[in-house]
Amino acid sequence: MKPTAIAMKPSELTLLLFTMVSLLLLPAASLSSAATAAGKWDLLRSSIGISAMHMQLLHNDRVVIFDRTEFGRSNISLPDSKCTRTGNGDRIDCTAHSVEYDVAANSVRPLMVLTDFWCSSGSVSPDGVLVQTGGNKSGELAVRTFAPCDENKCDWREIRNGLLRPRWYATNHVLPDGGQIIVGGRNEFNYEFYPPRSRQPYRLPFLWETHDAKNRENNLYPFVLLNVDGNLFIFANNRSILLNYRNNTVVRTYPEIPTGDPRCYPSTGSAVLLPLKNFQDPATVSAEVLVCGGAKAAAYSNSKSGRFLTALDTCGRITISDPNPLWVMETMPTPRLMGDMVMLPNGKVLIINGASSGSAGWEQGRDPVFTPVLYRPENEIGSRFELQAPSKRPRMYHSTAILLRDGRVLVGGNNPHDKYNFTTNLFPTDLSLEAFSPAYLDPGFADLRPRIISPGPFTKLGYGKPVTVQFTLTGPMERDSVVVTMVAPSFATHSFSMNQRLLVLGSGYRVESMDAPGGNWYQMEVIMPGSGNLAPPGYYLLFVVHKDIPSEGIWVQIREQSY
Repeated sequence: MKPTAIAMKPSELTLLLFTMVSLLLLPAASLSSAATAAGKWDLLRSSIGISAMHMQLLHNDRVVIFDRTEFGRSNISLPDSKCTRTGNGDRIDCTAHSVEYDVAANSVRPLMVLTDFWCSSGSVSPDGVLVQTGGNKSGELAVRTFAPCDENKCDWREIRNGLLRPRWYATNHVLPDGGQIIVGGRNEFNYEFYPPRSRQPYRLPFLWETHDAKNRENNLYPFVLLNVDGNLFIFANNRSILLNYRNNTVVRTYPEIPTGDPRCYPSTGSAVLLPLKNFQDPATVSAEVLVCGGAKAAAYSNSKSGRFLTALDTCGRITISDPNPLWVMETMPTPRLMGDMVMLPNGKVLIINGASSGSAGWEQGRDPVFTPVLYRPENEIGSRFELQAPSKRPRMYHSTAILLRDGRVLVGGNNPHDKYNFTTNLFPTDLSLEAFSPAYLDPGFADLRPRIISPGPFTKLGYGKPVTVQFTLTGPMERDSVVVTMVAPSFATHSFSMNQRLLVLGSGYRVESMDAPGGNWYQMEVIMPGSGNLAPPGYYLLFVVHKDIPSEGIWVQIREQSY
């Protein structure tokens, strides 16, 4: 049901009323499932000391979070009386602008960074090290690395001039060989690699062609996704191409997204690669991209003048692996820009955070969208969106969301101000962390929830190799209702989760019962992806999913092809 008031500026009350009306109009048989699909919110910490502008989960279940050194003093001090110089080196700051969040302990540890990583990008290398690139001013050429540790002694390491070109609002992606590509950035119509592969960047005219100077580019933080053929799908503004980065050629130009509205910063929408499946035969695997939300081209200039245009309420879906692909458009329950899209272990997409009018940028968003939406890719068009439980906190500009190993979604951020501002009546700076628990974590589903026995945590897996997965259930198992999925944790910032990827490893395989004390012990064999084109090397979260209810994930590592 699409509400007739959708053109109005929605408030939390409007969305709650819409949810109630939708439930009342559902058939009685579906009321119970809809009611249990709402999920729930938990406040984890009222403050982590900084606003969560960038987030990355690492394989020790700790999250590296950071914002911007030029926000002014944060609410968490650096350890051991450390201080840094900011601005032009004329200001002393003894507070942290990066922290490590320990998920299990719900604790925060301050980290020290020397250069400004405002609006930067990143990827995790195959050995689990976060490689983080660019930023503003002192950080525009910087490369920073963070190697996870369990002794609370690890910190950022920095290479001041590690990049060829300044990278502010760029996008990174891990490549099939484990390196990473860095695409674009403000006034940078090119790309480069890290580790470096040349002494000069590679020109990419497509970024100039999609550049809109009047409305602050609208092609920043382009959506970069690895196609199953090893080429890169790049979406900027309202257009997209398939790039062979090895020889710097455009393999394909895709149709412009219908309506022509921009979807990239500052008309900030979001995008994901939908689950990859049936990839045992690479020739038949299909890759689909979903792009949701955004704002009209004029939204940025209008919001600078105090006129806040309604955000886009559409999603476009395209099969980028098809020879002649076309966009299929869908309508979301409410307009949304600056929303985050998170792949859940069961293959659903959670659309969370954002605003329903205005633009990305300082003070330029209005009308927060409190209610997440679940997108169900396998449903028929017209029945794919499902409203979830609303939050109480605005999460708009500079907010983030990432998947955790236990299936929750970690949510933080919201600072639409040029500095920390806790006194304004209009969206104060938010330093809190919340967790959204999708409905699959409801205790009522405990009997359906698998528990992985093997492989054990941190097992190294080879390309194309069979893997035996053993798991238990406390309740009965429904045949042909079990799949194994593998999720690459993402680097989240500015409504795009870089490197996000989900593969369905087992569907239709025979699940065998095993004799064990207490019974309900099962095993199935799945096949790992055949190459880095499908799954770049590195750490992944592996889940067993039974009737859409995922187990807790375990960390596994796909070894590089040279192993």
